Amino acid sequence: MKILVTGCAGFIGMHTASRLLREGNEIVGVDNLNDYYDVQLKKDRLDQLSSHSNFTFARLDITDQAKLEKLFREHEFQRVIHLAAQPGVRHSLKNPHIYVQSNVVGFLNVLECCRHHKIEHLIFASSSSVYGANSKIPYSVDQNVDHPVSLYAATKKSGELMAHSYSHLYALPITCLRFFTVYGPWGRPDMSPSLFASAIAEGRSINVFNNGKMQRDFTYVDDVVEGVVRVLHKPAKPDLQFDAGSPDPSRSYAPFRVCNIGNHQPVELLEFIKTLERALGKSAQKNMLPMQAGDVVSTFADTRQLREEFGFSPSTSLTHGLEKFTEWFTQYYGYDNASAK
Repeated sequence: MKILVTGCAGFIGMHTASRLLREGNEIVGVDNLNDYYDVQLKKDRLDQLSSHSNFTFARLDITDQAKLEKLFREHEFQRVIHLAAQPGVRHSLKNPHIYVQSNVVGFLNVLECCRHHKIEHLIFASSSSVYGANSKIPYSVDQNVDHPVSLYAATKKSGELMAHSYSHLYALPITCLRFFTVYGPWGRPDMSPSLFASAIAEGRSINVFNNGKMQRDFTYVDDVVEGVVRVLHKPAKPDLQFDAGSPDPSRSYAPFRVCNIGNHQPVELLEFIKTLERALGKSAQKNMLPMQAGDVVSTFADTRQLREEFGFSPSTSLTHGLEKFTEWFTQYYGYDNASAK
């Protein structure tokens, strides 16, 4: 198939595009290569994709409606995986406007192009952050998610609502995937694995929020990609048993659905740090801090739907995943297992 992957120079975008290329698909990737974090890392990810003859890259910002429409006209995409977004919960407290521009306005442009060009299936990358103030765990797609605790989460929830409206109005098949704390090789430098690993390797202290009394459903990137690909090949369909009197938030009379992709094994933050210390062969100096605004205490994915509908459950252990991550990390950034070079 010919597939558009937005955010292809991003962490999940690179891995997803690479997997689809290996399977023989033709991939067009777009990214604006912004400087939210190290642009060189994004360029190096692109280098991993550019070795494939069936990969085409377009430097493009999805907030530019005219250029995005031109791209859709030039390529007859069959399916679209929309991963481009402004990430980061804490950064959304400092610069809220770019989140609305990228995650709301940019997604609207993607939706418009998809409906005008009769896309067979649109995958939208949502986030576990939409569960917000919910305290019932594991987080299930049939739960209400109307209480976000960060603007980032609110923009992702907005994207899900916009997606449903387009699915209803234009019979556009859309699946919203809620990712849970993705980690692995080529990961973002602003995420805890890279932040912790660099500090530990260099002998600096790491910031441990809420005094470590937090849990995250750490999900290895290969598991996330496997879920994305399985869902991509099974376009959303209307739920013939949908009950408008007692609606399930994850389903619809329209070709729309919501699905969690998580490891279903939440890990205490301090246990995560211990596992990373073992992988690096060096102990961490911890700076214990209070809870940060916009954070949640725990994330825990209910993945029954993923297992029942798509026959897949993420299963990579944290030990194996962090070993693969640190192997890449120490090589890419020039560290050995004991100190910075």
